[in-house]
Amino acid sequence: MPLPIDARKKPVDVKVYVSTGEGVAITWSDGHQSRYDFPYLRDHCPCATCNDERLRKAEDKSPSVLPLYKERVKARAAKAVGNYAIQIEFSDSHSTGIYSFDCLREICPCRDCARAFRAEAKQTTT
Repeated sequence: MPLPIDARKKPVDVKVYVSTGEGVAITWSDGHQSRYDFPYLRDHCPCATCNDERLRKAEDKSPSVLPLYKERVKARAAKAVGNYAIQIEFSDSHSTGIYSFDCLREICPCRDCARAFRAEAKQTTT
């Protein structure tokens, strides 16, 4: 049985600003506008490798070590994946993450989306 599609997760306008480094801007079907900078998207990469790394860090009980300096990640290129996602090649050579529009709406950095979509995701997984 197919999963119901949430109309709020359908984009009506998508702009990816690779050359200026501004990030990604999406206007959704409900009129909401989301902006994502490239470091935010890199930190929220949905690929299996990045998900595993985040889980390992969350489970790691050892004392935290001060992070080393890390250069701000930029986008080298971006492309549409069908009509459902964006794939970004980052300056740290990472390019395996495919950001579906569902995923992008769920990780929107605004408080309203955090309340609406991340709270829903927690309820469906518990």
